Amino acid sequence: MKRIVVGIAITCSLTACAISQQQEVQMGQEYAQQINAQLPIVQDPEINRYINVLGDSIARLTARRDLDWQFFIVDSKEVNAFAVPGGFVYVNRGLIERADQMDELAGVLGHEIGHVVRRHTVKQMEKAQGANIGVTLACVLTGVCNNQAAGAAINVLGGAVFARFSRQDEAEADQEGFKNTVRAGISPVGMVTMFRKLLEERKSHPGAVASMFLTHPLEEDRIQAVQAQINQLPPATLASLGADTRNFHSFKARILSLPPSPPPRQVQ
Repeated sequence: MKRIVVGIAITCSLTACAISQQQEVQMGQEYAQQINAQLPIVQDPEINRYINVLGDSIARLTARRDLDWQFFIVDSKEVNAFAVPGGFVYVNRGLIERADQMDELAGVLGHEIGHVVRRHTVKQMEKAQGANIGVTLACVLTGVCNNQAAGAAINVLGGAVFARFSRQDEAEADQEGFKNTVRAGISPVGMVTMFRKLLEERKSHPGAVASMFLTHPLEEDRIQAVQAQINQLPPATLASLGADTRNFHSFKARILSLPPSPPPRQVQ
């Protein structure tokens, strides 16, 4: 992994950095290994089967269907979700527990898949030049920057994996999330209901959803933009899209039956 980082750093010191898909996948694989070692990942086979079947049903229809998409659940009560370059998507248990229907969870997955499809994190890396790219990638991808820097890069609550996304990034991921869910035959209404639910919870219990808003700043205008897209769908098309399933409720019941999430710990 260090060879990959050094190679990219040298390339970027000579010219504008362009990270290939092969490099993206290699970095994502290495970073996912670190995340899975640092974070409390749910190991229940049935739970993992469901999240991967649902996630793959959305991701396999995107422009980046060639990626080896993998979906994980972080055993944390904090509300958050994030994606790693190369097709690795993580959803916190706390977010799943707040979803009342399948389309709400699918909307979150569709949004995170959208970040990967648009290569938002990769583009953040490509903007860095010269020595900065070496420092950034070494810290973020190898964990060599211990203590506070590593804590910012790999947050044990599943937050702040990379820099805060811009409004444009979030708008693009919302657009992709809308298209992704509709393409998979899932109602995009869940995106709106989940967004509104999180906004309301932030007002009543700010600390409970802090992680989600740290990396994914959510504002009312984003909700209105998604709703505008929904309003453009023919009523018959919208009515034909799935919103909920019995399998989702079995999945959520199994999530709720797990022992309490472990307390946050410091990254070593």
